[in-house]
Amino acid sequence: MIIRASTVAIASCLGFAALAAVLMQTPARAQSADLVLCDRLAADPSDPDKPADIKGVDHVEPADTATAIKFCRSASGSSRRALYQLGRAYVAGQQMPAAVAAFRKAADKGSTSAMVELGVMYAAGSGVPKDDAQARKYFERAAAAGNARGATNLMTLSGSAGNASDPAEARAMLAKAADANSAEAQFQLGLMMAQGTGGPQDDVGARAMFEKAAAQNHAGALEWMGSFAANGRGGPKDKEAAKGYYERAAALGNEDAKAALERLKCPMVLTTKKGEILSHLCF
Repeated sequence: MIIRASTVAIASCLGFAALAAVLMQTPARAQSADLVLCDRLAADPSDPDKPADIKGVDHVEPADTATAIKFCRSASGSSRRALYQLGRAYVAGQQMPAAVAAFRKAADKGSTSAMVELGVMYAAGSGVPKDDAQARKYFERAAAAGNARGATNLMTLSGSAGNASDPAEARAMLAKAADANSAEAQFQLGLMMAQGTGGPQDDVGARAMFEKAAAQNHAGALEWMGSFAANGRGGPKDKEAAKGYYERAAALGNEDAKAALERLKCPMVLTTKKGEILSHLCF
């Protein structure tokens, strides 16, 4: 029976004595215990609603799905975080209609993470009919509330930040997400600053954004930092630093960085009068 499976799962984590104490608590306390267990099995590391002392899991483990659904459902009556996590548990159990319903309820209560998940579902046509307009609405709601994933997903849906219908608004949304330490948002904002899209060109600001994203091993930001360092754009010119950034980006599979490394090795190019390359001079 599910109750027995859940009891065994809890006992393995808390011990039978702790389990007995939980089961003997008052309804209010039991609800709190349900949320603790829901958090343990289904909390999202990137959820802004998640308390800092809860680590979270990248995905709900298949073996934990039934237990997570049980406790998150029990806790969802008084917690929008638990509602969102219930949706995650349903997704893990391939119960997509139930997942959509849980995410919608959580989004209606203000969960920006639930808004993002609904946007992803509509964008991919997973569990709901594919609908880019609906996906955009959910991403916009999440981004306007400061959710980093909402902002970056909105840019992805547009193709790039530069292709957004309102570049100035996109830049403002990315700034919020960048403040939340989203590497992708920092990179996209850096591009907009470097290109003067949605606001004034700002090489110093762009370099700062690329540097922050590069510190999180964002391949694109590492490649752009290499270019900025190589050309002294937005800060000091430093060929050795540029090489280091390019090497890190290349190790992550960035093809532009690999090409840039070759250019650093062989900076001199011999060409014909027509501009055809004859050979490279390497040092």
